[in-house]
Amino acid sequence: MKKLLLLVLILGAISAPAQNKKKKVSKSNKKVTVVEKKKVVYQVFTRLFGNQNTTNKPWGTIEENGVGKFNDFTDKALTEIKNLGVTHIWYTGVPHHALVNDYTSIGISNDDPEVVKGRAGSPYAVKDYYNVNPDLAVNPAKRLEEFEALIARTHKNGLKLLIDIVPNHIARKYDGKSNPKGVRDFGADDNVNVEYARDNNFYYIPGQAFQVPTSDNYRPLNGEKNPLIDGKFDENPAKWTGNGSRLAKPDINDWYETVKVNYGIRPDGSKDFPELPAGYDKKSYKEHFAFWKDKNVPSSWIKFRDIALYWTAKGVDGFRYDMAEMVPYEFWSYMNSAIKMKNPHAFLLAEVYNPNEYRNYIQLGKMDYLYDKVETYDHLKDVIQGKKIPDGLSEIQKGMADIEHHMLHFLDNHDEQRLASPEFAGTPEKGKPLMVVSTTLSSAPTMVYFGQEVGEAGNENGGFGTRSRTSIFDYVGVPSHQRWMNGGKFDGGQLSKDEKDLRDFYKRLLNFSIKSDALMGKFKEIQSDNRDVTNGYDPGIYSFVRWSANEKLIIVANFSWVSNSSFGLKIPSDVIATWKLKDGEYPLVDQLYGSTTYLKVENGVGNVKVSIGASESFVLKLQ
Repeated sequence: MKKLLLLVLILGAISAPAQNKKKKVSKSNKKVTVVEKKKVVYQVFTRLFGNQNTTNKPWGTIEENGVGKFNDFTDKALTEIKNLGVTHIWYTGVPHHALVNDYTSIGISNDDPEVVKGRAGSPYAVKDYYNVNPDLAVNPAKRLEEFEALIARTHKNGLKLLIDIVPNHIARKYDGKSNPKGVRDFGADDNVNVEYARDNNFYYIPGQAFQVPTSDNYRPLNGEKNPLIDGKFDENPAKWTGNGSRLAKPDINDWYETVKVNYGIRPDGSKDFPELPAGYDKKSYKEHFAFWKDKNVPSSWIKFRDIALYWTAKGVDGFRYDMAEMVPYEFWSYMNSAIKMKNPHAFLLAEVYNPNEYRNYIQLGKMDYLYDKVETYDHLKDVIQGKKIPDGLSEIQKGMADIEHHMLHFLDNHDEQRLASPEFAGTPEKGKPLMVVSTTLSSAPTMVYFGQEVGEAGNENGGFGTRSRTSIFDYVGVPSHQRWMNGGKFDGGQLSKDEKDLRDFYKRLLNFSIKSDALMGKFKEIQSDNRDVTNGYDPGIYSFVRWSANEKLIIVANFSWVSNSSFGLKIPSDVIATWKLKDGEYPLVDQLYGSTTYLKVENGVGNVKVSIGASESFVLKLQ
């Protein structure tokens, strides 16, 4: 088994002059200069966050297994989230999506379980973009008002908030009961007799009716009787399915609960809309907005832009865009520039998994941030599972040097296996060094999924959802998180000592990260200066430095969970020269837990004696 070990050393140079830290105010226009700091996003699956029910019956109903509400995000809950070191909260699953529950008394149509995944439904099969999930409201008839109150409460507690927009696909049965005056439903004006027309909202399969997918291994609602389960769903002609399937009868593994939205991409893949001229990768969102002002664009573009602006006007501070790479980046230029014109500080995060497309979606699509899943996340996962050594992180960072600020880091989210699960790190403690590296490796935001900070392992079988991932399709409780929630006190009163210690670790790390200048500064790996020349520098160790004018950091990672390590870490002469450190000893005080060590500089080369335990971390600052 490869040894792994973690150490973070921070060298803080002399503080910047006081005047550099003050806001600069002009007497004429009161302009303010703000130094950007790292952002931390706390993702919550909204219907699970406040659920105190611990039954967790597979395929359990909302009455059996319970559900969280907007009102569960109390001032106390939000204060504790902010105090964890969070700047933004992503309320996942807010827009009204298809689900199996009867709300006909308030004018909502029932959804056919044969085109709903699970009982609680997928948050990515949105049914009405101008309203919110009725499950989340104490009074479903007043659900929008309850969410508006949550927006205000979130802001009052010093947090900004994101919600999902899912532009690639919508629920098979979209039913826009809440459309503002003049807004036509998706598909209302489509020519359904052709496969494709630029201003159709959907793609069609003329002459064929939709057929419900079937499988020997799956029955809707696990075989429970329901008047709508009859092997049929009325859709004639059939539409393309959300993942692009052109079959009238999709496969059971397709995204059959959704339909694909048409953005003016012809069936042969060619573009049927104006394209951005050369050089627009260097232009601002204002210039992008000006480009589109007089352009004739497809109907779906306008509909989704108006949806985003509707929520922006209600105070939503940004969006997480599902499967953004399945929608052309020209559309993103059109919509994101419109959002930025209304809120220049909007936080726009996209799910993109193709590294070859990263720059198109950042530079041409005007995304602020993309998931750094395929490279950094995947590599860290391989390291902790003993499949790779960490050296490859250097090439990843080098390859993304021009866009590193835009590549959001995470180790846990609603789509992935829980960090603490046996399928990933195995224990919460093994995940700690990954968290330090993920948080400190770049200037991009860090994301934490609720329950991660108390070691949630995703062991529950919700029914449609499977273990190792907290189900997004079922009504379930999240045990570790529920112990922190402590019956709505949000004080960690039921946590074990280990869980309390873990949350304390996250709190110390995240609060440090959002205050650090160096984490918004420069990066250099020192792996090559220590690999094969430093005694005790085991295969699992990875080291790099981060610095700004005001702060210097040395970060050393060894992901071992079984052994203690001691060695002398070499800080190369070019780093010492860049940092303008003279020969001598520099005391370093750990900012996480308070211990002291020393950096010794001799003949222009630095050395730090490292002695740490398995999965241990230090944050040391020059005094």
